[in-house]
Amino acid sequence: MSFNRREFLKAGALAGAGLIAGPMVNLGRFRLFAADGPVVSARAVELVGRSMVIDMLGLLTLDWPKLWAWQRDPAAFGPADLAALRASGVKVFHPAVEPDDPNPYEAARDWLAGWSRLLDRRPDCFVRIESGQGFQRVRAEGKVGVLVGFQSSSHFRAAADVAAFHALGQRVSQLTYNARDRIGCGCFEAQDTGLTPYGAEIVSAMNRVGMVVDVSHCSERTCLDAFAVSRQPVLITHSNCRTLTANPRCKSDTVIRAMAGRGGVMGITAVAAFVSGHPPATIDGVLDHFDHVARVAGIEHVGIGSDVAADAADPRTGVVPARYAVRGMPPARRVFDLTEGLIRRGYDDRSIELILGGNFQRVLTRIWGEGAGGAPRVVAAG
Repeated sequence: MSFNRREFLKAGALAGAGLIAGPMVNLGRFRLFAADGPVVSARAVELVGRSMVIDMLGLLTLDWPKLWAWQRDPAAFGPADLAALRASGVKVFHPAVEPDDPNPYEAARDWLAGWSRLLDRRPDCFVRIESGQGFQRVRAEGKVGVLVGFQSSSHFRAAADVAAFHALGQRVSQLTYNARDRIGCGCFEAQDTGLTPYGAEIVSAMNRVGMVVDVSHCSERTCLDAFAVSRQPVLITHSNCRTLTANPRCKSDTVIRAMAGRGGVMGITAVAAFVSGHPPATIDGVLDHFDHVARVAGIEHVGIGSDVAADAADPRTGVVPARYAVRGMPPARRVFDLTEGLIRRGYDDRSIELILGGNFQRVLTRIWGEGAGGAPRVVAAG
């Protein structure tokens, strides 16, 4: 998800309250969101409700002016906004972006300052996830969890910046975006030169402070190099399987196995081009990617990284942009449709709970620890 700071600044209980919009229907099934929408089984609703659902690339909104309004004036985040997030079924969001700015250092500080303003001033709605304790608070308090990260590490000017950004609240950093940079190669580079010596320094610095290493957009060799260098599990927060979809953004079985071998978890996306190379993308295509990772790496190494927000559909027309158009899996109800699909494919309750978030909760807690989040967080300017 590319985010341009200049454009942004210019623009200036089950799963939660109001989840069930329609009445219970026969045979233990429910209607969600709209009276004429598809029904979902009581088992699926109950599984979503009791699971720590974590979307490791989940946006609170794709409406950037709305997000900026929330961050500028946290009081603008109202009851309807909170209800919409809860209704999605997601309990913890990782709304990471690529700064896409000529000065990524300043852009990243601005982004973190906006999140700090919103999260710190609305503790009635949000829990900042910085350790295993944060997940427990989400469950106990019924609030929305947010963990802050980036889809590149270009804002690190030197290895020492990793600790500085950790102090500002950053907890996840993707090593590269799509192209080559000082750290390594992105997935769309024709020549894969892998992780650089400087990139290895960044990985080591991230390990020292407890920042999660993410290789979702990295090239094959950069991924494998990162697994070799890191002393902690390395995550693929949002990608799909190249065996099923021949797209450079998707991961080979070699990378998937190596990720699992180091204790990592891979989040499956709902981006149509990564689901299938032959439109239309369907929910069965999404489920095929979950099946494939579970078969290649084990059920303990797959989760959700949808790369979408519940409000992806145009509010006037209800049409979902082609990028997010997955037949049978509208963005607003993606967690419920996914859960129903996993049930259809014969996954047991424990496996579904691991996929919905248990796996990411386990590995994130391992990297961060159970405590309150380490060193005191400082406030970025902006």
